[in-house]
Amino acid sequence: MNLVLLHPEDLLNGSQARLTGRRFRHIVEVHRAAAGDALAVGMLGGRIGSGRVIKLGDAALDLDISFDRDPPEPLSFTIVLALPRPKVLRRVLRSLTVLGVKRIVLMNAARVEKSYWQSPFLEREEIRRQLILGLEQAFDTILPEVLLRPRFKPFAEDELPGMLRDSVALVAHPGSSAPCPREVRRPVTLAIGPEGGFVPYELDILSACGFTAVSLGERVLNVETAIPALISRLA
Repeated sequence: MNLVLLHPEDLLNGSQARLTGRRFRHIVEVHRAAAGDALAVGMLGGRIGSGRVIKLGDAALDLDISFDRDPPEPLSFTIVLALPRPKVLRRVLRSLTVLGVKRIVLMNAARVEKSYWQSPFLEREEIRRQLILGLEQAFDTILPEVLLRPRFKPFAEDELPGMLRDSVALVAHPGSSAPCPREVRRPVTLAIGPEGGFVPYELDILSACGFTAVSLGERVLNVETAIPALISRLA
C-alpha cells in the first residue's frame, strides 16, 4: 500500500479521518507507523496529500489530513478485454488500474469458457476491491469504470461503434502482419482476445466496427504479458 486511500465514511470532520480494518492493520504491521508519523493519503475520487497519525489504538487510528495535489493523469485508453480466467482477472484488473486505464470492458468471446461468467470474482464488490488495490499501488484515486458485456454480437454491433468515436481502434491478434504502432498521440480503444485469440467471425465483426488488427510479433502472449507490452508500446 503506497497510498492510504480514504473513503468519505472515514472522515471525522474536514481535516481528520479514522481508519480501521485492513488499512489500519497494514499501517501498523507493514508501515509500523507511530503517533506523529506522516503517511501519503488520497481521497477516493479526489486529491492526494498527507496524513499525520494523531491517535493510535488497538483497532483504529486517527489522522490529521490535508490534500495538495491532483492524482496522476489517466491514460486515454479503453480496454475491451475478452473475459480471462477468474484468477487471472483479479491480477489484470489491478494491472490495468496501476497503468492508469479508466475504462475497461469485459466481454464474451467464442473461446471464453461459459463458467467464467459465473465466477464470484465478477461481483461488483470483488471488482471494486481489485481496483482499490491498484489505486493504492499507483498513488491514484480515480476508480476505473468496468463494464460487463456477456453477449459478444449485441455489444459489438450496438455499443462498440460508439465507443470508438474519435479513437484509434486496434485489436491485438497474433496472426496479424501489421505491427502494433508506437506512441499513439490520440485516444486508443484496444481489444484483446482470450488466450487463443479471437476467432475469424469475431475478427470480421471487429473489423466492420473499425478495428485494425495488429500484433507484437510471432510469439503468442498470454493476457497478463500482452496487456503491459501493448500499453507501453502504444503510450
